[in-house]
Amino acid sequence: MKEVLIIFAKNPEYGKVKTRLAATIGNEQALFIYQKLIEHTIAITKKISADKIVFYSDSIVEKDTWENNIYQKKLQSGNDLEDRMKNAFKSSFTAGYDKVIIIGTDCFELNEEFISIAFEKMNDDDVVLGPAKDGGYYLLGMKKFYPSLFENIEWSSEKVLKQTLSTAMRLNLSVFLLPPLSDIDREPDLKDYSALFTKNKK
Repeated sequence: MKEVLIIFAKNPEYGKVKTRLAATIGNEQALFIYQKLIEHTIAITKKISADKIVFYSDSIVEKDTWENNIYQKKLQSGNDLEDRMKNAFKSSFTAGYDKVIIIGTDCFELNEEFISIAFEKMNDDDVVLGPAKDGGYYLLGMKKFYPSLFENIEWSSEKVLKQTLSTAMRLNLSVFLLPPLSDIDREPDLKDYSALFTKNKK
């Protein structure tokens, strides 16, 4: 079975990452926190046995913290999140992968074990979802391409998970749910990660 882990990552540029955080804590601190989240994502994914592809938001960076001998590098394509995610999954299945999982870089609670469980559970279930406590999801995995799972979704809302599950039910897909975890999107999300929030703060 060919497995691949897709990681959607924004290029870490001042003023372009964690904009909802930046609205209250400033661009400099938001960028610092985003870089910490990237470091965490690398730490929990680099030993995963599946192939790993980083999909950059704006431009591919050959020399950065994503090591070239561990991560393949591609560019996201599409006009919105729906298109970009759909195209990433489609290209992966077209390349011959049997199990495809996507994660972002927003979840500091995500670990290697949850990702490994997600790949394992796709032996039995069609879809694996990692519910985020804000109503979205931090992980999506599937073993066939179901483009409908990305359609008619109110992205960046508390309805994302519910609408995705509703579509899966309509398609008669079996779904395994991982434990709910918290994304870091707004200042209140930092309350359990004071080190991330206070370091380097002026």
